[in-house]
Amino acid sequence: MKLRKFYAALAAVLMGGCMLTACSEDDEPSVKQETTETELIVSGVWKSGEVVHLDRHLVIPEGQSLTIEPGVTVIVDEKGVGVNHVPVEIEVKGNLYVLGTADHPVTFTVDPALRTAENTFKGLWGGIVAYESCEEMALDHVVIEYTGAQVIEGSPAAIAGIYTAGDDMYPQVTTSNLNGRYALTNSIIRNGASDGIYMMGGNGVITNNTFVAIGYTGGDAINLKAGVKADIAGNIIFSPNTNGMKLSSSGQSETRGQLLATAYNNTILNAGWRRDGEKGGSIYVEKNALVTVVNNLMVNCKFRTMTPKYKDPNKADAGYDDKSVIDYNFYAAGPQTTPIVGDATVGNAAEGYNQNNKNYSPNVDTHSLIATPDHLLDPGFVSYPTSSVSLTAFAYDSNWDLHLAANSPALQGANGSVSPYFANGLQIGNRTYTSPNVQPYFGALGTK
Repeated sequence: MKLRKFYAALAAVLMGGCMLTACSEDDEPSVKQETTETELIVSGVWKSGEVVHLDRHLVIPEGQSLTIEPGVTVIVDEKGVGVNHVPVEIEVKGNLYVLGTADHPVTFTVDPALRTAENTFKGLWGGIVAYESCEEMALDHVVIEYTGAQVIEGSPAAIAGIYTAGDDMYPQVTTSNLNGRYALTNSIIRNGASDGIYMMGGNGVITNNTFVAIGYTGGDAINLKAGVKADIAGNIIFSPNTNGMKLSSSGQSETRGQLLATAYNNTILNAGWRRDGEKGGSIYVEKNALVTVVNNLMVNCKFRTMTPKYKDPNKADAGYDDKSVIDYNFYAAGPQTTPIVGDATVGNAAEGYNQNNKNYSPNVDTHSLIATPDHLLDPGFVSYPTSSVSLTAFAYDSNWDLHLAANSPALQGANGSVSPYFANGLQIGNRTYTSPNVQPYFGALGTK
């Protein structure tokens, strides 16, 4: 296994724009690197099994690409960059292909000593930011954890105008190119202080991922804005601070098109309970997003799928697009309660699903299965304690099995009439990422 360490001593040697080229065993160049005081500028290939210690911003230059092979581990320094300790950011200005496997994922993490429950929401580094010049990015079989640092003066994303210093916290993954092509698939996104993935532009396939412990004082697992067209399917989302998904056409204009999204066969658990007040729930559709939200399984979430008031439909960057389909979802609830916090009006999921909420539009979830305080619904997982997991819990037990048992009520009543945008695939690099077929059950996994 190769080991690269990019610390100050190495930077001193390489100052002045010196190019460092690492070679494979057959002496063919595999990667080009240039190290400055604040940046590691890289293109080429990081070979399988390498461990990269990153104490400065990683930059993939515009017009170039970096491919990361299976088993690579990137350990990010939590102390940041320079005297102001600017959180380390991965700046994707060119293209990035992170291609792990099930047995050998690629991991972006921190020092092992820092991987603790106390640091779950500390935001120890800045995350992966795809700039407007990034044409494509694939994150396949990747683990990303302990991100969500505060954006400060000197943060590259603040200098570029992507985020605002002092106001924003880094999502784990950001996209911004309206014409970009992005895939996040087969990955684990966990322990972040802000959103899991925040798409401000581009075409996206977000499939078969697990999102765990997303957001500290806010944050959605999947947050999409105007200028995005995406399919969201087969994901498991556990304990997002606010929503499992926020689908918003915020920012819609003549040049930035309406958000277009299909969200189907996802499982969302414990969403919204760590957020004060009436925000947070399961899925929030707002500001004229055009969506199809069907066959999703919500378990012990704070609220049902919410939309803006229906009185002002089909207005750009406002209201509710009445061509949207939000139906045939399953809202399960156990009996457990949690103290009412702030302005919230509910203490358990069944109450939340059935409250008189101004954001429950009358034409939404008309065919969905919805638990009530008098009729709790258990989804019938193979192994998950629906009736006892604390509503504010955020630690995911690897022994849980969210497949549906043979007698699960979630195996019937779903509606499979959905047309994913990328059913024929989204080409990224030399791979095609295809949205999965819609399944005739609720949730991400079905039976074994």
